[in-house]
Amino acid sequence: MLDNQGQAATQTQLLAAVSAANTAAATSGWIDVRAYEGDLVFNVNTGIVTAGDIVWTIEDATNGSGAGAAGVTPNEGAFTTVTTANDPMSQKRTINAGAVRGWVRVVGTITTGPVLVAADLLAHPKYTT
Repeated sequence: MLDNQGQAATQTQLLAAVSAANTAAATSGWIDVRAYEGDLVFNVNTGIVTAGDIVWTIEDATNGSGAGAAGVTPNEGAFTTVTTANDPMSQKRTINAGAVRGWVRVVGTITTGPVLVAADLLAHPKYTT
């Protein structure tokens, strides 16, 4: 990694820290990532799982309304399911910016809530002259 990659990265809040009672509350909006290159870094933080579990996934789409939404497999494989037995847990997954169709979001599928959640995206803007 280059010495300045961390400094050059932009941070986008996908989900503000919240107690999510259901999947809708643990799903971010669509984020336009067409201006980025290299890896998109997704950091998800799961706090206390009251009951049940939460399964994180990443989706991409062809526009900001979620047209053609589909799951994307991170370079490191699927997120670990977070339960009452292994919470709290912070996880990082990456996807190459060129491998998505322009917009991304995270989805936290909650079987029983509430669950404390937060998520951020770190990405490197494309180099322009």
